[in-house]
Amino acid sequence: MLGTLLAVGLTVWALAALHFDFPSQGGRKVLPVLYAIVLGVGLWFAKPAMGRLLVCAAGFALVLTWWLSLKPSNTRDWQADVAQTPWAEFHDGSVTIHNMRDCTYRAEFDYTCEWKTRTVELAKINGADLFLTYWGSPWIAHPIVSFTVQGEEPIAMSIETRKEVGETYSAIRGFFRYYELIYIISSERDVVRLRTNYRHGEEVYLFHTLTTPAIAQAVFVDYLHRANELRQKPEWYNALTDNCTTNVAVHFRDVQRRATHLLPRWDWREMLNGKADEMLYENGDLATDGLPFAELKERAHINAAARAANDDPDFSARVREGRPGFGK
Repeated sequence: MLGTLLAVGLTVWALAALHFDFPSQGGRKVLPVLYAIVLGVGLWFAKPAMGRLLVCAAGFALVLTWWLSLKPSNTRDWQADVAQTPWAEFHDGSVTIHNMRDCTYRAEFDYTCEWKTRTVELAKINGADLFLTYWGSPWIAHPIVSFTVQGEEPIAMSIETRKEVGETYSAIRGFFRYYELIYIISSERDVVRLRTNYRHGEEVYLFHTLTTPAIAQAVFVDYLHRANELRQKPEWYNALTDNCTTNVAVHFRDVQRRATHLLPRWDWREMLNGKADEMLYENGDLATDGLPFAELKERAHINAAARAANDDPDFSARVREGRPGFGK
């Protein structure tokens, strides 16, 4: 039974890899069918059960070898909102960020993007806030870390799929080599307002973390180094191993490990990130104003405030008004 389940799993993965990742549209249609026919013939002649398992394993190995040879790229026909990759220049005590995205939206898919340059003094990075976006399941969310800057507008960082013209997001395709990975660095009026004001069915929650200025600065720099690496050497997005949540966790865990020389304890909610706020609450990492978690989360919901603020230049301040941890 275990052998059969393994053979089925290997075969399904191989068929899906050919269907989603083969470069040509015709190949995506023909090759899975051809693979299934050849595999069926092999299984017909293979005896006994172990022989059939070996046939499935051999077919899987061939597809896996090809699949691992696929290389990500930074030169494709990208959608306008991911047309540029951010990068940073580090100076003595400051950093200049290039290609910060600033999109003006008329609708979810109707927008104009500008790519700006901003210089920030690292000493002014004094904290980190967390936005969690839900679009269906309470177990899955999209995290956006926003670094607060003393006296200036926050800097939001969102780790996403880099889609080509004509592509849409698919959770299943995210497990294959279909999308490249991109770090979006932008204002909250862009990356947060898109989700609260223009996309349908997305609910956004804002939490103030108790991240110290020193840790926030270190994580901020770590994000920027990673963005620089992706600009030089692109990577595939993977919904299981290299995605919006695993990368956030890696940044914070790496900084904490360097600061304490201890490896932070892993928590299953780092994978099922819809429960990340609950995890942070239990670990004492969120500003709560003494509220129980259920009430904290209810008050963290910002969709109505974001729609009321809309294109106000003080969007970031207005969505924080009255939220736990942000003062009066």
